[in-house]
Amino acid sequence: MNETETRAELIDPALKAAGWGVVEGSRIRMDFPINKGRLIGHGQRSRPDKADYVLQYKNRNLAVIEAKSRDKHYTEGVAQAKSYAERLKVRFTFSTNGLQIYRIDMQEGQEGEVSSYPTPDELWEMTFGEENQSKPQTAYWRDKLLSIPFEDRGGTWQPRYYQENAITKVLEAVADGRQRILLTLATGTGKTAIAFQIAWKLFHAKWNIQKDGQRSPRILFLADRNILADQAFNAFSAFEEDALVRISPSDIKKKGRVPKNGSVFFTIFQTFMSGPNDTPYFGEYPKDFFDFIIIDECHRGGANDESSWRAIMEYFSPAVQLGLTATPKRTINADTYNYFGEPVYVYSLKEGINDGFLTPFKVKQIDTTIDEYIFTPDDTVLEGEIEEGKRYTEAEMNRIIEIKEREEYRVKIFMSLINQNEKTLVFCATQLHALAVRDLINQYATSKNPNYCHRVTAHDGKLGEQHLRDFQDNEKSIPTILTTSQKLSTGVDAPEVRNIVLLRPVNSMIEFKQIIGRGTRLFEGKDYFTIYDFVKAHHHFSDPEWDGEPIEPETPTPRPQPQPCDVCGHRPCICAQEPPPEPCPVCGYSYCRCDNPPRRMIKVKLADGKVRQFQHMISTSFWSPEGRPISAAEFLESIYGTLPELFKNEDELREIWSKPDTRKKLLEELSEKGFTKQQLTEFQKLLNAENSDLYDVLAYIAFNSNILERKDRAERAKIYLNNYDLKQQEFLNFVLNQYVKQGVDELDETKIGDLLVLKYRAIADAKKELGDIATIRNTFIGFQGYLYGNSVAI
Repeated sequence: MNETETRAELIDPALKAAGWGVVEGSRIRMDFPINKGRLIGHGQRSRPDKADYVLQYKNRNLAVIEAKSRDKHYTEGVAQAKSYAERLKVRFTFSTNGLQIYRIDMQEGQEGEVSSYPTPDELWEMTFGEENQSKPQTAYWRDKLLSIPFEDRGGTWQPRYYQENAITKVLEAVADGRQRILLTLATGTGKTAIAFQIAWKLFHAKWNIQKDGQRSPRILFLADRNILADQAFNAFSAFEEDALVRISPSDIKKKGRVPKNGSVFFTIFQTFMSGPNDTPYFGEYPKDFFDFIIIDECHRGGANDESSWRAIMEYFSPAVQLGLTATPKRTINADTYNYFGEPVYVYSLKEGINDGFLTPFKVKQIDTTIDEYIFTPDDTVLEGEIEEGKRYTEAEMNRIIEIKEREEYRVKIFMSLINQNEKTLVFCATQLHALAVRDLINQYATSKNPNYCHRVTAHDGKLGEQHLRDFQDNEKSIPTILTTSQKLSTGVDAPEVRNIVLLRPVNSMIEFKQIIGRGTRLFEGKDYFTIYDFVKAHHHFSDPEWDGEPIEPETPTPRPQPQPCDVCGHRPCICAQEPPPEPCPVCGYSYCRCDNPPRRMIKVKLADGKVRQFQHMISTSFWSPEGRPISAAEFLESIYGTLPELFKNEDELREIWSKPDTRKKLLEELSEKGFTKQQLTEFQKLLNAENSDLYDVLAYIAFNSNILERKDRAERAKIYLNNYDLKQQEFLNFVLNQYVKQGVDELDETKIGDLLVLKYRAIADAKKELGDIATIRNTFIGFQGYLYGNSVAI
């Protein structure tokens, strides 16, 4: 009896006998999707995880059942059952072969054999009985909030498992009377959608801070940028139109008062902090006006931040406050965690990539001979005063010293590496640097469109915001590239981004992860995105903090307050800041109160001979099976240790690779172990073996065999063409030519039809020449045995 028969004949009847799917409110979810499967290249994914059964009651996931066939041991599925229960955050999980049942209590760590499945009411009591007795008010609101169905947009939206976990954990905290709640979820995992569903359930359950159930709550969504507030406003469109209120200074001034009629209000910190006569607008609301406040990107508004939400939160202290952040606890955002407490739920970047909900990435590290600079007399100082003998580092480039030839060389490099039709973000040192890089990109772009590349920084105002909206529009291809300094490191939802170019140091792990997050959103046909790293930011991957467990930070040093430029008074700069402050875009001085007098940007023109001698080196990082970026050497060592699990010798590898079905299975097994076809192809390039077969790459790694080019392998195989008639020889010669040009994918069984149409224009014509489809298939597959050196073809 196989697993399908076991489920149908033994497990399903046992569940029905226990009342599942029979008792009102109970439901059996079969093959419950947990993830999508990691993207592995060429539009393919690794095998997705699915729980055989999830038992639901009163709109809650209560248990997982992992089924195995009757003839396997009943605890065979325990490891999977525990893994799925942990991810779905359910207390009880079961492993069974239909004859015996093994139960695990994840909370108490108790496990053992049971004779039958619990009924829906029994499982509910097992899960919540203690809380129901000790905290009846909590239990009442927990059940009421979670019984509200998700707003599924007419059946087009279903929560991913981690989104449902996050929503559930927040609502349980609300029911339990917690005042400050924190969610930590990686960029691109749908924090706004989660916030909407939480608000939807609170609103329809008529929860409010009085907990009287008599009125729906007033909810405030607070962001630090208008684009984020606007995105959230649009995401909440399922609410009645008159329930949504977008608070803006112009409307307040026009009406002479803050808006109070509505249910869900959206604004930014700056609007609420501003007001007439130095009085904040938020002070015009009663302190208990809002019942629930959502603070988006809450790590950006800490106690020492100029756009701090702290004063707003303290004023509206009666409200329950939910902080949303993409960043685990670190020194730089310690005050955020101190304010909200530990997050009720965390979903990391690594989890998102490995689950297939985020796009993986590869890193190209680019080192040049002009990364640092020491002045020599053959160079010309165009402006400013230079220190002879001083080594100017990356941190000082484009802040203290500007060398146009250096930036021009870097732009030429990445423009030659990227597909210039793909959307790209370029992070620059300053707003002035972003301006210069924008001009260089437009000069070297193959596109003739004058709007191909734009700068989007704080200095670009509404026009920059329009360029950003056009860039985010998946229906538009122009602008294709945006340059920026700080502005686009957060809050940019642009799924089409395929390239991120780093032309400035990224000193903060938090900012590094936020920048990476600009490319992680899924988009059709996007298997990965590429980071072009000119500034050694990839060293963050080696840091223990990279996607690691939250750490207890030290007390942060208060940040200095902004001061106006003393030369022209245009914009603030900050004392004792590393790297040096951004030059004033008006007067060009890099002014800080530590400097006396303020210094003007140094501009240097390099001697012509130096420019001609520029060189660079490119290296690529790979992903380990654990989701950690590793070097090519580490990748080689890791796969070398894995290959013996899949084949014992080269003859066995040759036998596997000679047949399309076993070749495909081997590639799937490699992918499941963390070595995707995309990574193998990338490693193939490092071996200068692009014109060879992946077979040769595996044989070289495992057995140090010589690497043949495809044309040589095809030429060797032609001596076996005499085993076929003339018409078959003509077809096989055509197949070999396609293999030499395109690679081993042309030998896949699914390619037979395409090859026949390409050669004969119609399948019917091919059959006249070669015989029926079965004969053609045997010819196509059988000859591959000769191609890979088998003495006898299949």
